[in-house]
Amino acid sequence: MAQVESRHRATSSEEARRDVLARVEQEGVQFVLLWFTDLEGHLKSFAITPGELADALDDGMGFDGSSITGFNAIEESDMVAIPDPGTFQLMPWKEGETKVARMICDVVTPDGEPYEGDPRYVLRRALDRMREMGFDTFNVGPELEYFLFKSSSGVETLDEGGYFAMTTLDAATELRQETIHALESMGIPIEYAHHEVGPSQHEIDMRFAPALEMADHTITYRLIVKEIAAKNGVYATFMPKPIFGENGSGMHTHMSLFKDGRNQFFDGDDRWHLSDVAKGFIAGQLHHAREISAVFAQWVNSYKRLVPGYEAPVYVAWSQRNRSALIRIPLYKPGSEQATRAEIRCPDPACNPYLTFACLLQAGLEGIERGYELPEPMETNLYHLTAEQRRERGIVSLPETLGEAVDELSRSELVRRALGPHIFDRYVELKRKEWDEYRVQLTSWELERYLAVL
Repeated sequence: MAQVESRHRATSSEEARRDVLARVEQEGVQFVLLWFTDLEGHLKSFAITPGELADALDDGMGFDGSSITGFNAIEESDMVAIPDPGTFQLMPWKEGETKVARMICDVVTPDGEPYEGDPRYVLRRALDRMREMGFDTFNVGPELEYFLFKSSSGVETLDEGGYFAMTTLDAATELRQETIHALESMGIPIEYAHHEVGPSQHEIDMRFAPALEMADHTITYRLIVKEIAAKNGVYATFMPKPIFGENGSGMHTHMSLFKDGRNQFFDGDDRWHLSDVAKGFIAGQLHHAREISAVFAQWVNSYKRLVPGYEAPVYVAWSQRNRSALIRIPLYKPGSEQATRAEIRCPDPACNPYLTFACLLQAGLEGIERGYELPEPMETNLYHLTAEQRRERGIVSLPETLGEAVDELSRSELVRRALGPHIFDRYVELKRKEWDEYRVQLTSWELERYLAVL
């Protein structure tokens, strides 16, 4: 671990820190894991003993930021991770096992200032803008899909079940139940779970929560899903498109803005039951969708999922019922005004949730602040329209490759402001490198198609 000067950099109240220390003692916790993510959303962790926790809460724990993807260069590498007491949770455990807790950290510089390369800070800044505009909560409900395979070395499935399968074809019902118990033990409420469309594809849906809390839940969810799978001798993956010819895995994300406990998206007098706030928010996301695509779909493989015909929306439009549109408005039910929300269907579960929620929020706020006009909804199945018909209706598509998405992002003033210059420049650099490495590869498809005839 890096050594940094002690400065009392606490970011939480003294009472909250005392409560965590008391709980560690009461529960008999033997190790505390401190978590944060790199720019791409990979979870990073190190463990401390309970004896070190008081100092960590008061002053943070130093580490070498130059070893973390997208963080600082080696000449300015000292970083400090400060645990957030509100994220304290016991890891799933059984009688006789070592008791381990986890806390998610904010990353700061040695002088105690928020580190501009910390994805969690990017989301905090977006939420600050939201509050400055008069809202107090950005509620988010992502639906993460994933596949279960027999190992990480191939895509041999466990079943051939389909959507909502409840037969012997669904070989992972008990595994899903075990995963739900583990998630709920970590304070993550679950609404429902089911088999998804693809063979051996699953979905466990978390109950909506404020964006920062939900981003923390999301990185926890991904780890728990993988760990429970590994304990059962199988492999879980959030890779967006692991099987050719089958649906990929998405992260449909439900969003709403609240103020003083009331949903600001609802308007009973509107024909769509949408307020001007909701219309501006949706218009902002549609307007900037191509620019933020490289954030919510950040991998080369993400664009193998975002193709017509596999339930992944690629056309930039909105609708109340049409699931081929980028943004869907779930049907209004009288008495459910608080549930009015927009569902954006293009993100995938391998994104960095902190950056994704931040960019989605910033795009929506931009639409509200600048008064973007919401186009008419598209109720036609957009996959059935010709390219000419889509052009006539002014419907554009998401980028078709990571390379195209990064080009769009690199020109975006909104994303530069949303991510901040530090992350923006490093993120563009990282993703361009990934695309360049991919595009020079020779694939088996090319060899099979061309070698014998050219």
